[in-house]
Amino acid sequence: MRAWIDGDLLSDPTGAAISVVDHGFTVGDGVFEAIKVVGGLPFALDRHLARLERSAAGLGLPDVDLDAVRRGVRAVVEGQDLPLGRVRITYTAGPSPLGSGRGDHPPTLVVVAAPMDPMPETTSVATVPWPRNERGATAGLKTTSYAENVIALAEAKKRGASEAVFANLAGHLCEGTGSNAFYVVDGELRTPTLASGCLAGVTRALILEWYGGREVDEPIEVVAGASEVFLASTTRDVQGVHAWDALELPAPGPVSKDALETWRSREPELLGF
Repeated sequence: MRAWIDGDLLSDPTGAAISVVDHGFTVGDGVFEAIKVVGGLPFALDRHLARLERSAAGLGLPDVDLDAVRRGVRAVVEGQDLPLGRVRITYTAGPSPLGSGRGDHPPTLVVVAAPMDPMPETTSVATVPWPRNERGATAGLKTTSYAENVIALAEAKKRGASEAVFANLAGHLCEGTGSNAFYVVDGELRTPTLASGCLAGVTRALILEWYGGREVDEPIEVVAGASEVFLASTTRDVQGVHAWDALELPAPGPVSKDALETWRSREPELLGF
């Protein structure tokens, strides 16, 4: 693993480096991006940086210095043997008074790279009882406030699943803790709209552009009539779902296989700095 913080590559990537009063640490006042690395090259870097900017603006953080971020990404990736890896970019409000109010210090920017294991071809998911708030102040932002996801994922794992899935306040299918959901009904590939409160996933957007699908908000119970389901995320790409709660599904189904084949053929287009 390599770690770069505010312009400096750390000699010890696991050593102490962040202030104990950094607002990202004390109250989760920060945003982040996770970027896949394939063959030593980041995937869809421009798209991830654009979303980082949107998330930071949505949280009211200062403008992101994208040139600095790019330098950080190069510093942690180049010269490493990373056939498959992940870059994590974290941008916080910086050192601040204890409490919710922000201070006058500049933001903190951290970039870390580490190897990543491939995901299994299929997985299982569990519906959790806590709803996503599609009208909340951080809806659709990729913030570091992940406690809700931690609780939901722990519950899913207790039930033998690798991912938890949320409905929103309207009772519509929303998203997983770190993934977007796609499902097939009557031969049509569907996924929730961004108005559902789900994250505007980079992988989600590329699947819609490269393969197609309809964005629609429907009650989460629609999954009971789905012929197949898959998850989409930076770490999963297109991952078939073989079980959703007690529902067993063919996985990967024909649409999932076709979407993954399209993904693999187009992925090289977006590899690079």
